[in-house]
Amino acid sequence: MHTTPTPEHQRLAEAEVHAKHWRRWGPYLAERAWGTVREDYSANGTAWEYLPHDDARSRAYRWTEDGILGFCDNHQRICFALAFWNGKDPILKERLFGLTGNEGNHGEDVKELYYYLDGTPTNSYSKGLYKYPQSAFPYADLVEENRRRTREDAEYELMDTGAFAESRYFDVFAEYAKNDVDDLLIRITIANRGPDPASLIFLPTIWFRNIWTWSGTAVKPQLRATASGEVELEHPDAGNFLLTLDGAPELLFTENETNTERLWNWSGANRFYKDAFHEYVIRGRSEAVNPAREGTKACALYRLTLAPGAGTTLLFRFCRTGTPDLPREQWDSVLDTRIREANEFYALFQRNLTADAASVQRQAFAGLFWSKQFYHYIVETWLEGDPAMPKPPEARKQGRNHRWRHLYNEDVISMPDKWEYPWYAAWDLAFHTVALATADPDNAKAQLSLFLREWYMHPNGQIPAYEWAFGDVNPPVHAWAAWRVFQIDRRIKGKPDFQFLERAFHKLLMNFTWWVNRKDSEGANIFEGGFLGLDNIGLFDRSAPLPGCWMLEQSDGTAWMAMYCLNMLKIALLLAGEDAAYEDIASKFFEHFVRISHAINHHSGSGLWDEEDGFYYDHLRANDGRSIFLRVRSLVGLVPVFATDTLELATIGRHPGFQKRLKWFIENRPDLTGDLAPLERSGVARRRLLALVNRPRLERILQRVFSEAEFLSPFGIRSLSRYYLDEPYRLSLDGAEFQIDYEPAESRTGTFGGNSNWRGPVWFPMNLLFIEALQRLDYYYGDSFTVELPTGSGRRMKLGEAAAELSRRLSAIFLPDNNGERPVYGGNRMFQTDPHFRPYVLFHEYFHGDHGQGLGASHQTGWTGLVAKLLEQSSRIRS
Repeated sequence: MHTTPTPEHQRLAEAEVHAKHWRRWGPYLAERAWGTVREDYSANGTAWEYLPHDDARSRAYRWTEDGILGFCDNHQRICFALAFWNGKDPILKERLFGLTGNEGNHGEDVKELYYYLDGTPTNSYSKGLYKYPQSAFPYADLVEENRRRTREDAEYELMDTGAFAESRYFDVFAEYAKNDVDDLLIRITIANRGPDPASLIFLPTIWFRNIWTWSGTAVKPQLRATASGEVELEHPDAGNFLLTLDGAPELLFTENETNTERLWNWSGANRFYKDAFHEYVIRGRSEAVNPAREGTKACALYRLTLAPGAGTTLLFRFCRTGTPDLPREQWDSVLDTRIREANEFYALFQRNLTADAASVQRQAFAGLFWSKQFYHYIVETWLEGDPAMPKPPEARKQGRNHRWRHLYNEDVISMPDKWEYPWYAAWDLAFHTVALATADPDNAKAQLSLFLREWYMHPNGQIPAYEWAFGDVNPPVHAWAAWRVFQIDRRIKGKPDFQFLERAFHKLLMNFTWWVNRKDSEGANIFEGGFLGLDNIGLFDRSAPLPGCWMLEQSDGTAWMAMYCLNMLKIALLLAGEDAAYEDIASKFFEHFVRISHAINHHSGSGLWDEEDGFYYDHLRANDGRSIFLRVRSLVGLVPVFATDTLELATIGRHPGFQKRLKWFIENRPDLTGDLAPLERSGVARRRLLALVNRPRLERILQRVFSEAEFLSPFGIRSLSRYYLDEPYRLSLDGAEFQIDYEPAESRTGTFGGNSNWRGPVWFPMNLLFIEALQRLDYYYGDSFTVELPTGSGRRMKLGEAAAELSRRLSAIFLPDNNGERPVYGGNRMFQTDPHFRPYVLFHEYFHGDHGQGLGASHQTGWTGLVAKLLEQSSRIRS
């Protein structure tokens, strides 16, 4: 895709070759640092309780910082964020509030309304919106009502409390624009949406992350007021900066230090604490702030009164000392220029989208860019403790993550959600990168490469899962993501990045070997794997020991490995064009795929295909010879369809060693290749097909997938068949009773914990993989394979058309329907009709299996941001 480069593309090119560090500053500030594993120094690993929300304003964090719609540098040395007080709250609104995993009736849940509205890859322009009630924030009501509710009930949200009744709230828009690498313009627009005049105290806050307390040796940075009313910053590593403020606000200073008096009734040498602004504004304690007007945390205090429907705008400039002067009257111009350049950037892949679809896509990308977070976690230091602090409990040396002492994280990483999941998850990130690659392929490649580096990947080859348990097992989708990002990057830039692909491939070889050695316990090419990210989709926690003498053989675990083989095979064949030695590795992955295919499809009763039902199932096997199919029709049985790919005849012909091995297998091992699509039969353009699922079985599976009574929702593929709505699946196993039924919304069980629910809702990442599998199958079968969609409708279409239909259904979750309403917002009238809500979109974790309403984490733009990729693909197809 060669186009005239926009200014944003020029910045990306400069950043890539390190000519200018355009990525140094960004919205890398977490939205929740409390209640995380990193900050948990308890004896028993109770992260939510060790540092709760009520302590967060008073306790200095060890590993990171948080704030509302904030910016920081890529090492989080200097932070800037917004704080407010409406005159009624018991505390300053400095950070987002939500329920802990133990408080929510469906797990952790942020109880705020905020949106990521715009952003560019280099963060040259970023825009967010926070909605702040004018009445007292209902902290206690949210906790108490959700505590009263059970898993049978819906979550009690901020909108349900009446906090936004009569539109009595403030809209706070935060915009950041870069005049240069270290020169930021900040525009804050505050509007009173209510019917009466309303007052607000606004405190834009700047501070240093505390790195001096823990070591006892680091040089302490300093903030101070200048004679002209600016804030001057001196940092031994970041350098010197200046924050210039609008008007002549009162300046307050304190230290980013723990208030030991409030928390532990202990008075140390310091008397200016992290929560000083709270004490000054709400309790009127002028002695809480430093009269010398210096410290490590500072804010400007603006007292605003806004008429009904009125607004005000404040402008700030943050720049490195010595930056050329920029007159105040030009600040708006810089912001407006960056907005125009952002429009030019996005216009390149929105040419065929409606205005509303373009807005949804742009907000999805904005969420991806805003959800990159500085993530700091050195496991060995966390286990052993800091030199200047008390030693952690001895028990932690054998507790959480103790086998990951090598892990050293200090990077800006794409997060699933900066409040509900303010930590990376390996397979989430793989999907993030595929969505990111359309707009920012360089960052997508960097993110994937990061997790394969030696300070992330375990020496044994395992990729870290997520901070609550790095040793858990996520589906092995890194090879798929590396291949897809490579393809997208090549299409955009017009040249292949073989170095990226080859480096990834070598590390993935280690990871593949780890899977084979650790998750194929019988050496039979049938894999276990554990929960594999599918959380509550099964009858029981698949990572926990089973009752009695049973072993679980997983349809999804086995199919993921077959898909892994095909991804590695494709990469190896491409690299073989540069180095013939890769032909041997390609042959190895072909043979491993064939053996996995034979194992999962075996007819003698040891496979995972159930001929009676026409579906793939997990299998329980006992050491006394008993075996049971777990006949639960779910995504677990659809993953085998993902293990599908095509080989071009020309590609095979260019690699004689691989071609010879392929021919030998076809001729000499029909016992292994018999269940595959015939390898010698040509498809469209003489292509060959490698597929775990042969055509007769695929036809039977797709009948269920496209049945509205089973998997097909108006908004994509459900994670569990709707068949179980009226007839739950039950199993008795050695005296234990298990049951699963279709739950289209929130889960009534906490099998794996958290707010996850895959017992019915629509889930973007798995839908995307199914869509791509259909596209690859269509690439082979073409007109010769059609499906009825919906099943029983008489309407037939090719597999590629079916893929497009699924993509349309997924995108429709966010787009106005025939009634002008977005399904994602369900029956919420304010979201659907209010002009100050209706244009903005929340990208939820999953969606109601029947009517598409958003559920779970409300800002999981990470994998739900895949809608940006679907819309971009739709735009390209139209053109």
